[in-house]
Amino acid sequence: MSSSFDNRTEAGQRLATRLEYLRDQDVVVLGLPRGGVPVAFEVASALDAPLDVIVVRKLGVPFQPELAMGAIGEDGARVLDTDVIVQAGIRDEDIRAVEERARPELERRVHLLRTGRRRIDLTGRSVVIVDDGIATGSTARVACQVARHLGAGRVILAVPLAPDDTLRSFTEADEVVCLEVPRHFMAVGAHYRDFAATSDEEVARLLDAGAGPRVDREVEIPVGDVIIVGNLRLPRGTTGIVVFAHGSGSSRHSPRNRYVADVLDRSRVGTLLLDLLTEKESELQSNVFDIELLANRLVAVTRWLRARADTRPLRVGYFGASTGAGAALWAAAEAGVDVAAVVSRGGRPDLAGPRLALVQAPTLLIVGGSDLQVLAVNRSAQAVLRCPSRLEVVPDATHLFEEPGTLDQVADVAADWFAQHLLVAPGTAGARR
Repeated sequence: MSSSFDNRTEAGQRLATRLEYLRDQDVVVLGLPRGGVPVAFEVASALDAPLDVIVVRKLGVPFQPELAMGAIGEDGARVLDTDVIVQAGIRDEDIRAVEERARPELERRVHLLRTGRRRIDLTGRSVVIVDDGIATGSTARVACQVARHLGAGRVILAVPLAPDDTLRSFTEADEVVCLEVPRHFMAVGAHYRDFAATSDEEVARLLDAGAGPRVDREVEIPVGDVIIVGNLRLPRGTTGIVVFAHGSGSSRHSPRNRYVADVLDRSRVGTLLLDLLTEKESELQSNVFDIELLANRLVAVTRWLRARADTRPLRVGYFGASTGAGAALWAAAEAGVDVAAVVSRGGRPDLAGPRLALVQAPTLLIVGGSDLQVLAVNRSAQAVLRCPSRLEVVPDATHLFEEPGTLDQVADVAADWFAQHLLVAPGTAGARR
């Protein structure tokens, strides 16, 4: 028998196509841990919807555990099937005993999946419950019931595959979306080419990556009497954003800085690539090397970020290249700017002048080992810094890090630095420094 799906990722992508009609609606995607989460991640990503899990524990009839008489979920959620309870003659004390045995396991799963993450409020929203497939559908049934108990206005069950008899008897959801109904249904895993177990670590990673909306667009930032153009990217779930201050003769289209920004994006760090000068201003060489002007523009952009609802809570970092490093450090020393970290790539930190000693943000200086003049300047600048700092020398690299593999090292060490200083667990108090 040929497999219906290559893996959970492909199943989720195909399921997302079927659910495209939900785009732009007030939707929350809930994955059933563990295997349903990779499928749900693809759905949430395609719909640009927040991703969460729904943690439930079935309450089985004492003498027939596979038959559900109810379920428990987070925040004290508890649903009971009175028809089953009456027909099976189950006493209240029997229900309490089953729940007492089930509750510790539920709490363990909640603690594992919720540490640093708050449950998304479902009140009045359309909820899409996703699993990698259902057989009897018992867990999916109770998940739908618990979601409704938690306030969901509309419940949709979305699965890649299920047997026909289960689908026909599934009444707990307002709508059921299923891609395939195999004539000869076997275990769910038999219909996947790759059905490797999903780890708790993978679930946690996907939840972090899928939390909250994503932004990826060009923005216009008013600064005085000019408009600065930038490219803003906010990965789902990020708690930090890096503003790029380009060096002399460079722009937001710099392939080197765009490469670093892509690595930061994959590390769940937001980025703002921008031009601190207009095209006309950049024609004057004196503007390109006016560190104070560039720094003031950078401060204005930072305040613009603080005025936006989607970026206000984020920790801000600066990434400066060449002369842009001097502007980044000058701006970081400005009172009230509240910068959490700075990275300089092949930079001229000395151009920050006396402000260098006022910088408080942890600063990483990255220099090519063969860029001897700039390396000497950075060593002297680090001696002036009073903030936590580190000098990272990339062996055999020249000023532009054009040697094979050297820019990869720059991007990786910068991503680690920003992740350490900008990323905090969701729900942690004081997201900003």
